[in-house]
Amino acid sequence: MIAPQQGTSPAIATPQGTSPTIANMNQRRKAMATPTSPAVRQLLAALRTVLVLTVVFGLAYPLAMTGIAQAAFHGNANGSLVHRHGKTVGSDLIGQAFTKPVLVNGKPKKDADGNPVVEPDPAYFQSRPSAAGLGYDPLATSASNLGPENKDLIAAIKARRATAAELDGVAPSSVPPDALQASGSGLDPDISPAYASEQITRIARVRGLGAARVGALVDQHTQGRVLGFLGEPRVNVLELNLALDALAPR
Repeated sequence: MIAPQQGTSPAIATPQGTSPTIANMNQRRKAMATPTSPAVRQLLAALRTVLVLTVVFGLAYPLAMTGIAQAAFHGNANGSLVHRHGKTVGSDLIGQAFTKPVLVNGKPKKDADGNPVVEPDPAYFQSRPSAAGLGYDPLATSASNLGPENKDLIAAIKARRATAAELDGVAPSSVPPDALQASGSGLDPDISPAYASEQITRIARVRGLGAARVGALVDQHTQGRVLGFLGEPRVNVLELNLALDALAPR
């Protein structure tokens, strides 16, 4: 066996057809390469998973659901808005107050905070009370959260009973409960058939219509229980008032 001369590298076996220089470079690259640790591989796999799930569930799925909703349930997907004569007048899902400004010497009256003072418009069916903001405010939907023995709630109910009785010309004891209490959301668009019926005489007198004609209008807009057993019969106030305007324009 012949020992290699000092200062020279031992001979390296190279594959047939490969020059020693190229073989040496390939082996040096392999020796210098740092193997990927398991932690790094798991991190890369997690990042790829996050990217794929973000694209699928953050972009593709919402776009698909939005497209299906717009195509199959266009009105519901856009808030069940109600349009008349090219204008949006409200929503079937959100109630609103039908009021008119209180005038003093021909000018709108304002409260201590500078807000206009309003009163129920006798020419329209009235909605139930609302505790959402200043009334039917979608940005402040809530109930009063007052207990049944709360003095403020008791006083509010007494005031609402007196207002409804005076407006509709009925005995205070006959005012229906939904004319006295706000809904849980403060945005309920419906009233009971009993409260709608209480207002028929007033509407007929102010509009110059027969009570039977107004009563028939209420019957046409009375909806039964959902699926025949859920909830109670109800009347959508906005739809009823729009039909009233169509029957007897102001």
